[in-house]
Amino acid sequence: MNLRNCRRCGKVYAYDGFDLCHDCRMIDEKDFEKVRAYLDENPSADINEISEETEVSTKKIIKFLREGRLELKDENNFLLLCERCGKPIRKGRFCEKCTAQLERELKRAIGQERSLEDLPKDSARERMRVIERKGKKDLK
Repeated sequence: MNLRNCRRCGKVYAYDGFDLCHDCRMIDEKDFEKVRAYLDENPSADINEISEETEVSTKKIIKFLREGRLELKDENNFLLLCERCGKPIRKGRFCEKCTAQLERELKRAIGQERSLEDLPKDSARERMRVIERKGKKDLK
């Protein structure tokens, strides 16, 4: 069993792929539900208003936006910037253009890796041979 300390509260927990213990993740999930419910009723609210009304920190709300769990609907309410080109975005880490470009680059890199694996191996290098030479001893 892989034990770790929770990044937030420091409690020891059985690692399950997350940096937070189950209790801290449940707190985050409740906060997310509060924010989502508030946004359903007030879709044009800005981040400060959401934070005040839900008592969820702006930092956590930005985290939800970066994870793509929330999306800003108001055209003038851009809070996030693409990490690659700096263009304002509504959710996630990258704009649509950079996402598509990164996806193409990744597919190309994976394709090159596969094509190298699929190349026929040079059979001359794989074989081992013993070349018999006739030396002075053999000639006598």
